[in-house]
Amino acid sequence: MSDRAPSREAWQWLETQPLLARLDTFIAPAAASALFETLLHEVAWESPAIRVYGRDHIIPRAQCWMGDPEAGYRYSGSQLVPTPWHPAVAELATRVQQALAQAELPTTEFNSVLLNRYQDGQQRMGWHSDDEPELGPDPIVAAVSLGAERPLRFRERHRDSGQRAFNVWLPHGSLLLMGPGVQSRWQHALAPRAIPGPRISLTFRRIHR
Repeated sequence: MSDRAPSREAWQWLETQPLLARLDTFIAPAAASALFETLLHEVAWESPAIRVYGRDHIIPRAQCWMGDPEAGYRYSGSQLVPTPWHPAVAELATRVQQALAQAELPTTEFNSVLLNRYQDGQQRMGWHSDDEPELGPDPIVAAVSLGAERPLRFRERHRDSGQRAFNVWLPHGSLLLMGPGVQSRWQHALAPRAIPGPRISLTFRRIHR
């Protein structure tokens, strides 16, 4: 990763109201691949059960909740206790904040991150918004993608808006900003696809206490 944050012109504005933007060149390919291998082998991955409509299901991926000691998080009926920051992930959080600030985009001091590992294109994430109370009323979420390129599917939450939907492809080493208002307007999901190879995503956020 370069010490110099990319300029505002390097970003792609996918939506403006609310702001959804992508930076394809956040991490150079070789550095992104090295980080992928580090996280693959050094993160304490788990596949816990979550409660959906009153029933427990093993999640179809592996995950790790990481962050500051006070950054506990309740998700799908489970209380996630953060594992300590891996040095490479802590450095990445700082670089994400610097990249957003350099481009004069909304940012915050991220104190936590959810890492998800998808073994192949059949592992998935269902429809949801990152709108838990701990994230505050208008959260900023920044997502780094490593490994196989897959599309994140967005759809409007409210039926009276026609539920417009679209895909955002997330290349290896890219950074996606979901700015203020995105979680209240949109849901997102990672649907199964015939895409070979594993993928790791890191979604940085701030827990409020």
